[in-house]
Amino acid sequence: MKSLDVKIWGVRKRPTKRPAYDVRWSVAGNVMSESFRTKALADHYRAKLLRATRGGEEFDDVTGLPQSMADSRPTVTWYAFALRYLALKWPHAAPNTRDGINESLTSVTLAMLEERPGRPTEALLRKTLRNWAFVLPGPDDRELPKDVANTLHWVSKASQPLNHLGDPVRARAVLDSFKLRLDGKAAAAETVRRKRRTFVNALHYAVDLGEFKENPLAAVRWQKPKVSREVDPRVVANPQQARALLSAVSYVGGYKRSRGRRLVGLFACMYFAGLRPAEAVGLAEPDLVLPEFGWGTITLHRTRPSVGRQWTDSGESHDDRGLKNRPAEDVRRVPIPPQLVAVLCEHLDTFGTAADGRLFYSEGGGVVASSTYSRAWQEARELALPPAAVASPLARRPYDLRHSALSTWLNAGVDPTEVAERAGNSVEVLLGRYAKCLDGRQEVANRRIEDLLSEYE
Repeated sequence: MKSLDVKIWGVRKRPTKRPAYDVRWSVAGNVMSESFRTKALADHYRAKLLRATRGGEEFDDVTGLPQSMADSRPTVTWYAFALRYLALKWPHAAPNTRDGINESLTSVTLAMLEERPGRPTEALLRKTLRNWAFVLPGPDDRELPKDVANTLHWVSKASQPLNHLGDPVRARAVLDSFKLRLDGKAAAAETVRRKRRTFVNALHYAVDLGEFKENPLAAVRWQKPKVSREVDPRVVANPQQARALLSAVSYVGGYKRSRGRRLVGLFACMYFAGLRPAEAVGLAEPDLVLPEFGWGTITLHRTRPSVGRQWTDSGESHDDRGLKNRPAEDVRRVPIPPQLVAVLCEHLDTFGTAADGRLFYSEGGGVVASSTYSRAWQEARELALPPAAVASPLARRPYDLRHSALSTWLNAGVDPTEVAERAGNSVEVLLGRYAKCLDGRQEVANRRIEDLLSEYE
């Protein structure tokens, strides 16, 4: 039955934890309603109903919708929407964040492809999406190799509609795809969490565009993998082990070439000052106060994280940014002990600085790559540690020197607020991740407990 007996009422806010707005109208005496997350979306929907009544359209008394609205269905594909989302996020995202968005959109796109004739290989699909589709400038703004163009054309035709994600079964299948790597093995929990975060954010944008009334993932019951936030205490080196490792670095690559010697100061900054690797790589001579005696100071304001050239605006493999999770103009002053002052003075006397004042640079004067100092560190571990320790997680990565530094400070009784300030963390993160015992510290604690108990025997 069709009816023109239509009454359109206003938009009403419902008293719920999450703001919701109802649009109510009646058709042939039957009251209809639709709920929306924002008032703007509700007003837009009500306006469409009003246009239909003014245009004399007939309303279905079952669905309550005019013909123009009943027949309209979202036709945008996931792939087309993903390109639009990328264009929104890319200009304001850090290079490593761009890489993560790219990886997440690639995973969802692969999971949202229909079976169609002419499907490219999985390797070609992933390579094309990673290197050509989900980067800027986009595929429409540059000349594409023939195989890439053909692959992207197939993807655009095979991509399922975005509104299919409104089906909880389909949305859960996409989430489940995050849990597997290409080789079929389980993906790391942190990788799954990162992909899901981007997916959720993208669907929030789809809600803003009016493609969904609310985020469809809210209706999906899905167990997120647990991500460990704590540092493995096995990676933490005690002061004796750390000194042995720093000494061993100087022997890497021979004396004449100095491949290891020019990196001793870099690693020393991570251990004695608790710097992140990207912070140490970006250090310049004007950032240092190195007195002849006593403690010095490092003023941090710049980081040089290692990223792929395709993710940076400059096309360089290292980004040039401010401090992590801080405004671009923010600085952090870190007191440094006499041991580190001596190491940095020796480094400057021996190697000087790069042309732009950086302390640590490659043989050609460039920024030290993470692969370069990681290889040197692995060689130093084999020189400094016994075979059993080499096979263990102890100081396996250069970043573990920072873990060792913060654990050392906490075990020395330094106030957590001061440690957090020097490390550039919140106190909550510090206590949740870095409050770990030093290697061998348990024996010291055991002796103290035993001595106390012995006094009462």
